[in-house]
Amino acid sequence: MRKLLLLTLVLLLVVPAVGAQDDEIVIGYSAPGLDAFQAGVMDSVGRYAADKGWQVVNQNSPRDAELQANQIEFLIALDVAAIVAVPVDSQAFCASVRRAENAGIPIYTIDRAPIGCEVNMTVQADNYLAGQQSGEAVVEFLTEKHGDPQGLVLELQGDMGNNVAQLRSDGFNDVMAEYEDIEVVSIPTEWQQEKFFQGTLDVVGSRDVDAIYAHSDSVGTIPIIQALEQLGKAIPAGEEGHIYLATVDGSPNCLENIRAGLQDQCSSQPNPDFGILVDYVEMELNGEAIEPGVVEKEDAPWSPATIEETDTGLMLNLATTNVTADNVEDPTLWGNAE
Repeated sequence: MRKLLLLTLVLLLVVPAVGAQDDEIVIGYSAPGLDAFQAGVMDSVGRYAADKGWQVVNQNSPRDAELQANQIEFLIALDVAAIVAVPVDSQAFCASVRRAENAGIPIYTIDRAPIGCEVNMTVQADNYLAGQQSGEAVVEFLTEKHGDPQGLVLELQGDMGNNVAQLRSDGFNDVMAEYEDIEVVSIPTEWQQEKFFQGTLDVVGSRDVDAIYAHSDSVGTIPIIQALEQLGKAIPAGEEGHIYLATVDGSPNCLENIRAGLQDQCSSQPNPDFGILVDYVEMELNGEAIEPGVVEKEDAPWSPATIEETDTGLMLNLATTNVTADNVEDPTLWGNAE
């Protein structure tokens, strides 16, 4: 009943908007929730679409794969020109992909790819690079602390059922694997704050952890620091006993805690430019082919990027920015946007 009521409210909100002009291109957008990061992604898509004079029908299915499927059914019924979505569940999303394809509507994903099917294209941060950046920062800290790259690292993973967490883990652990004296303890969190908190509490409370790598600071930084505070181990950088904290996302939480000395590094995603996907939607609607290769744009923080063919369709990986105390005030970082 709750899901039916939510879907009814969505229909009431969007139906008047889509009848504006018969010749206007209308695309659908499905968000998996509207935290600060995802709100920024949705805003980016809206800005890129508005620059083309397009209309976007926005829908939100907060961590509810079934609701997202119902909302995409509605977008299909509206006969939108294309659908862009951030999958709640990368595997379950494939059922929606098949329904869109059967209706002749191109479907794209943003921020994360589906698992088990192909879409026209996915735009996401280069999550492997993000993990590498955090891994290299952790190695530098451990080397400085111990004289050699050695020590114990806690990895707080996201949902390992989706490619974002898999890539962030692979990038990080490929760096760690180069050093036999570094031990990594990996705990999955499914992107849930309580699991970031409990994982930190359990491992740091029982072992001498040197560093923590978390797959998301948008979700994880606050509970991680709360757990460290409870353990009496929220010690600022530069002081004895400091536990190095590296993350991915580049949220305001990360930047604020870098300034406070409670966090050391994050790999910032270029989510203000995820809407670049709309340019590729336009290409395909115009009958143009998207070619794999390097994409460069002067002064863009995500450049150079790469387009590659994958088992989930074309993938555009936008470079992440390595953020430390040295560049935390950079105004181009999305976490510094007002």
